[in-house]
Amino acid sequence: MRRISKLTRVAVGVASLALAATACGGTSSESGSSDSETKQDLGLAIAYDIGGKGDQSFNDAAYAGLEKAQKEFGYKTADIEPTEGETDADKEQRLASLAKQGYNPVIGVGFAYGPAMEAVAKDYPDTTFGIVDSVVEGDNVASLVFAEQEASYLAGVAAAKATKTNTVGFVGGVDIPLIHKFEAGYKQGVQDTSGGKVKVISQYLTQTAEEGGFSSPDKGKAAAEGQIEKKADVVYQAAGLSGQGVIEAAAKAKVWAIGVDSDQYQQEALASYKDYILTSALKDVGGAVYALAKSVEDGEPLAGTQTFDLKVDGVGLSDSNPEMGEIDGLTDAVAKAKEEIIDGTIKVKTE
Repeated sequence: MRRISKLTRVAVGVASLALAATACGGTSSESGSSDSETKQDLGLAIAYDIGGKGDQSFNDAAYAGLEKAQKEFGYKTADIEPTEGETDADKEQRLASLAKQGYNPVIGVGFAYGPAMEAVAKDYPDTTFGIVDSVVEGDNVASLVFAEQEASYLAGVAAAKATKTNTVGFVGGVDIPLIHKFEAGYKQGVQDTSGGKVKVISQYLTQTAEEGGFSSPDKGKAAAEGQIEKKADVVYQAAGLSGQGVIEAAAKAKVWAIGVDSDQYQQEALASYKDYILTSALKDVGGAVYALAKSVEDGEPLAGTQTFDLKVDGVGLSDSNPEMGEIDGLTDAVAKAKEEIIDGTIKVKTE
């Protein structure tokens, strides 16, 4: 039977890391000790989701966890880029190759690794596998999942307090249940805070990830521009790399953007837009990656569903932009909502 537990958050400091952008492709990078090390010296390996390293969001948060593990444990790590148009078979080959080389744990960053991990994990019972944003059965698999809807609710509270037009936007990368959680929480936060007075305009960029919903800044920019034309003056995006286009459009129009996953106000590649990034809905993907690596290093590898929510600081809302404190009632409203979600007074929807 699958063991289900809830982790206490292991802090990584993801938000403060400035990560350099890299091109997507089929390349890999390794860091740590020399190639003369034995198989037992190999540590954490991650396989990126669509968009790859340099998305200033989801994948970069995972990389921050890998960096922390590598520095603390002093072992060799690997991070592998996705390839355009890849299949589940390609993902299987990637995960199997990392396990065969001796990396442990091996983490698939993103729900798209679900079928591949289910197929591969049973063939390498001595390797701990992890998957972010999906649940995969297996005695040697840790499913690292998040209460995205809770962070998104707080983003909705902030949006409702910041809007002057009583119209805000939501841009989702791909029309799938995972991103529905972001939208549902955001809408509920907006409506609860405004008493239904603020309108939410929602748009999904694509129906499938293969169409580029998580990897096309131009699509994100066009969607945000359309919402801004309809008077949206706060736009929240849950769209991976495509979200950079949303932020660019918001900055150009001098309206607020709300970032996702990482604290995008702090991201070096987005520095020219930071004055218009009100806040970000955070997912401590880096903390989850590091926690799994540490459990393996400690000889007590995690398995089963590991849930990261507001109660354990696994999700949250950034407050890096000092302008947040200048908006009347915003900080207090967010703090109150957070407290009420944690104590169960507010039940956040996932659909």
